[in-house]
Amino acid sequence: MEKKLSFSSSLVIGVMLFALFFGAGNLIFPAELGQLAGTNTWNAMLGFLITGVGLPFLGILAIGFSGKKDLQDLASRIHPVYAIIFTAILYLTIGPFFAAPRTGAVAFDIGVAPFLKEQVIDSARLIFTIVFFGISMWLSLNPAKIVDRVGKYLSPLIIIILIGLISMTLLHPMGTIQSPQELYADNSFFTGFLDGYNTMDALASLVFGIIVINALHAMGIKSKKQILTSTAKTGFVAAGFLAVIYLGIAYLGATSVEPFGYLNGGGPVLSQTASYLLGSSGLVLLSVVIMLACLTTAIGLLTACGEYFHSIIPRISYKVYVVFFSLFCLTVANFGLDNIINYSLPVLVLLYPLAMVLMLLTFAGPLFGQSKIVYQTATLTAFLISVIEALVKFYTLIKKKMPNWLEYIQNVYIEYIPYYEQGIGWLVPVLVVSLIVSLLSVLVNKTCR
Repeated sequence: MEKKLSFSSSLVIGVMLFALFFGAGNLIFPAELGQLAGTNTWNAMLGFLITGVGLPFLGILAIGFSGKKDLQDLASRIHPVYAIIFTAILYLTIGPFFAAPRTGAVAFDIGVAPFLKEQVIDSARLIFTIVFFGISMWLSLNPAKIVDRVGKYLSPLIIIILIGLISMTLLHPMGTIQSPQELYADNSFFTGFLDGYNTMDALASLVFGIIVINALHAMGIKSKKQILTSTAKTGFVAAGFLAVIYLGIAYLGATSVEPFGYLNGGGPVLSQTASYLLGSSGLVLLSVVIMLACLTTAIGLLTACGEYFHSIIPRISYKVYVVFFSLFCLTVANFGLDNIINYSLPVLVLLYPLAMVLMLLTFAGPLFGQSKIVYQTATLTAFLISVIEALVKFYTLIKKKMPNWLEYIQNVYIEYIPYYEQGIGWLVPVLVVSLIVSLLSVLVNKTCR
């Protein structure tokens, strides 16, 4: 008789999964979205929830459905070399390049900067990040139960504080919701859709899914059917918590414009809201909790990256990787949160379509017999479109004129590819190519029998 996952076990693993996804950096994006989207907040949040909650849930399900041992094994359906490159870039993105440095930057912006004068911010950031990543490195080199214990009690505490802030805002709104700004005025859904990329949770889900599978195996869940069902249950719990908190923080941001004006990022929105609603003691409590949450996230990311790269290049020790990544994070964090977020955008615009194609084909695979040519052509199609969009964003970011060839390709894409200007130009071509190649693959296989 197959063992089924109990409700309490689903809840426990679901909360664990929520804690894995819920880095403190995730707080700043819905708060900023709420401020800028204004009266279009709910439309923008619909797009945000698709990429910020729906895709991570889909990623967890994809790992459970695939039966593969890890992301590299799953991506090898495209090609073994591609699997290593894609997985390595993904780990670097959610690790030392962007997400891990962001933990130190967010911890400083929310936990320390509100108490300092403007003229000492840069030097204080340097000192703080040295201490922050020094502790992260030390705990990553010497794993201790204190990290698990802090994480175990920290997640519920963060949820309680945030629900408290959100509840107070709902009962006593800080101000009226203002008119939408910038891209949120005319294109709020797709702007919110792309904002969800910033959480990086869809990418992380392809790594975290294995943690869930291992936890299920430890509880005696072995069959593929039960693993998929149990993964769906736990994923639903995590997705539900994320969605509720994201919506609440977005509303908090939307009502904060009247009392505070438009602030530079979501960190100041949360800090000023905590001070406004809870006083100085509330701000201190929020600061401490956010800093500890960022610390545990940084340790988890450094550990995961160190273990992965040691597995593919074992002649370099795990400890060397951790030290190198910690120093790298320290350097990147001192460029400031805004720069980390901005420079991550071209990479995310490239990686997200590739990750989404892998997820979708994982579920559709049985329909075309897991044919490699379908995986390869769909992935290549997504890459040819997303790499151009990533290059365009990069040139826009550095404020340099695009090369003529890039501008020409961009204009062709805008004219002929549906939804390219909305940021999902890869979708229709990938669906068309996948359908055509799948049909051809099935016909060829039938003919050869």
